[in-house]
Amino acid sequence: MLLAERARADRLTQIIKELQRHRFGRRAETLPIDQLELGLEDVQQVEAAEAAQVEKTDPERRAATTARRRTNRGSLPAHLPRFEVMVDIESKACPCCAGDLHRIGKDVSERLDIIPALVRVLVTRRPKYACRACEEGVVQAPAPARLIEAGSRRRRPSPT
Repeated sequence: MLLAERARADRLTQIIKELQRHRFGRRAETLPIDQLELGLEDVQQVEAAEAAQVEKTDPERRAATTARRRTNRGSLPAHLPRFEVMVDIESKACPCCAGDLHRIGKDVSERLDIIPALVRVLVTRRPKYACRACEEGVVQAPAPARLIEAGSRRRRPSPT
């Protein structure tokens, strides 16, 4: 009985040592991936600043970078269903001379509209009108507001 009790105690001691090694061992001291990426953030910022400086001095490289960014703008996949919205002006009378306005063109914009389990393309058509009598200007309904304004980056004032 004494030998069996000592064997059991040795076995339990071994299990405790393995658990401690697992919890406090080398594997427990490894950094999570988020912590490792924090160390690379400074390097990425310096690299981006250098690239911006090179683009600033070389107009050809700036044009190439801009063209690369704009390569796929406006071409949404054709297989997605289209949901068209017509945004028109309230009155088709010329604001100057009250003559009839005629359509001279339109602006068409497409953007993705994601509804859970549904992805569709919103097509907004805004006809342009002009007066044949006075040929003063072009009248068009204002574009509907977007959730995120494209290209408008406001700078916040510094707290100092």
